[in-house]
Amino acid sequence: MLHLEGGTFTMGSERFYPEERPLRRVRVGGFRIDPAPVTNRQFAEFVAATGHITEAEIAPDPKDYPGMDPALVAPGSLVFRKTSQPVAVDDASQWWEFCLGADWRHPTGPGSSIEGLEDHPVVHVAYGDALAYAHWAGKALPTEAEWEYAARGGHEGREYQWGDELAPGGRMLANYWQGLFPFANTLEDGWERTSPVGSFPANDFGLFDMIGNVWEWTCDWYAQPKGAHKRKPGACCTIDNPRGGRKAESFDPANPGSKIGRRVLKGGSHLCAVSYCQRYRPAARQGEAVDTSTSHIGFRCIVRD
Repeated sequence: MLHLEGGTFTMGSERFYPEERPLRRVRVGGFRIDPAPVTNRQFAEFVAATGHITEAEIAPDPKDYPGMDPALVAPGSLVFRKTSQPVAVDDASQWWEFCLGADWRHPTGPGSSIEGLEDHPVVHVAYGDALAYAHWAGKALPTEAEWEYAARGGHEGREYQWGDELAPGGRMLANYWQGLFPFANTLEDGWERTSPVGSFPANDFGLFDMIGNVWEWTCDWYAQPKGAHKRKPGACCTIDNPRGGRKAESFDPANPGSKIGRRVLKGGSHLCAVSYCQRYRPAARQGEAVDTSTSHIGFRCIVRD
């Protein structure tokens, strides 16, 4: 793990998506952080030691999902599938499939495996799976503020981890989608799905894959950011390691019948694209239901000083 001293930084962005606003001054304490997302190799060690069974390997309880299709009452997870032709990007069901038998060992469904992917980030891990790994390892999941502080690498105001240009000089500095999403990936970065951790340059803190590759769980409930509402005496307009919202604030308004909370994801993934989801940035954030696992979500851990 790498040690970060902590400090004060400007969190958020006003150039991209509303949920990243407002800009706010935030302070975090020191902590150690994994230099890269947890890999399949590391997660396999955890499972071998504990016998942990991930949520994707357990059939959902229909009582928790009123009206669910009985055919889906079986273990599985969400897997990205490219479309056969260009489509409008306002309906994610066109490229996400709830695939029976998909899990961390079978990342694209039955018949697939992690052989040869040992150093890729583990995927198909729900929030509880990431938390269980962290507890086993004697670590924790970062807050959103801690994660963003780490991703910025000690720099103020940069939209991307490396500066204000996505591909300076045409260089691919992270694993994200090039081309027309979700139909045509030109693979300028060399990868269709996940990539081995450390395949792209580290940020100035020495951390790999803070941008792209896989989204990463944080421990904060998802809510609209607030301004400076918690201060230490004499710390004008600076928020101390804000902890997001409350569970009740995190429910998805697009699914009013659901009472499953959402946690904050950070960093974007290999599915972020100029043409679809420009969330390959430190300020970017997304809410994800804690029971959900997908083929593009992973995590890394920290230890606070």
